[in-house]
Amino acid sequence: MTTNSHPLKKILENRIAIIDGAMGTTIRTYGMKEADIRGERFKDSRKDLLNNGDLFSLTQPEMICDIHRRFLEAGADIIETNTFGATSIAQSEFFVDDPREHGGRKDPEFYQKIIDDRFLNNLAGEINEQSARQCREWADRIANQTGRQRFVAGAIGPLTVSLSNSPDADDPGFRVVTFDQVKTAYAQQVRGLIAGGSDLLLVETIFDSLNAKAALVAIREVFDEDGKELPVMISAAVGRGGETMISAQTVEAFWNAVEHAKPFSVGLNCSLGPDLMYPFLEDLSEKADVPISCYPNAGLPNPLSPTGFDLEPSDMARYLGDFARGGLINIAGGCCGNTPEHIAAIAKALEGQPPRKLWNSAVEAYASESRP
Repeated sequence: MTTNSHPLKKILENRIAIIDGAMGTTIRTYGMKEADIRGERFKDSRKDLLNNGDLFSLTQPEMICDIHRRFLEAGADIIETNTFGATSIAQSEFFVDDPREHGGRKDPEFYQKIIDDRFLNNLAGEINEQSARQCREWADRIANQTGRQRFVAGAIGPLTVSLSNSPDADDPGFRVVTFDQVKTAYAQQVRGLIAGGSDLLLVETIFDSLNAKAALVAIREVFDEDGKELPVMISAAVGRGGETMISAQTVEAFWNAVEHAKPFSVGLNCSLGPDLMYPFLEDLSEKADVPISCYPNAGLPNPLSPTGFDLEPSDMARYLGDFARGGLINIAGGCCGNTPEHIAAIAKALEGQPPRKLWNSAVEAYASESRP
């Protein structure tokens, strides 16, 4: 899932590319309230919407565009769409009553109704396309101002349901949702992201590798059916022992599980913060033959911190600088807790640092192999 002439590939051969920071954290600094996210369009919604950050792309587009602008001006080469939870499955948490509150349960029958729901399908499609268009506008605007190309990554998050584990300890074989239902929801998201002008697709913050597999199958099917292909970045979140948090794969097992998709890059994000990530990133860097990305949380959550996380911009710059000096990364940035100020500090710390080089021969081999 890559192209052999993508301009980002040439950049990665010469320097470390910068990806943006945390949309949710930065939204928090604008002091938005429930009324702000509802706007006129969703004013009568029965459930609270404030934690549905993707919806801001529709109700507060000026704020979302301002955040993209700030990350770009901070030095980001790649900005992510505001679509972390923009699937019908994830959006159903905010618009559909939970059957467990009425003595029922969430199960494949419930989620089939979600997959078939016209309102949720239209909403998910609109969020993805509009968010990608907002990113596209500002990426191109800043590129024209600076003479440096910028890229839009269509963000595809991990979902609120798991294909790997049962939520019922008494029924370990039970799953609330099916692989095909998850795949269908992801396919719809992918089409919206492509329609809005994304340069790349980013399957990120992978807790559950089987969910990620469904996303990758959906991407492949959309590419084959629609006749357009984009590079695909893949990024997992790991726990203290270096395993994906739900499917509990080591980073080596995770790489083995996704290598077949021939991703443009693979990496780690979110997780426990950069101070605990080094050995797992090092392991992945040794195993994977594609560019390595890394955008960790700004440490652990801390409600007393202005951003909700412990690490300051200078801290993130120091840690990411260590990763670069260790020859581990090709793409770097920040996840939860990382504001535009964090990304500016990271970009400055990595300026002039050489990228990890070990992947070049493998990428060239794949490029030759994929030529018709």
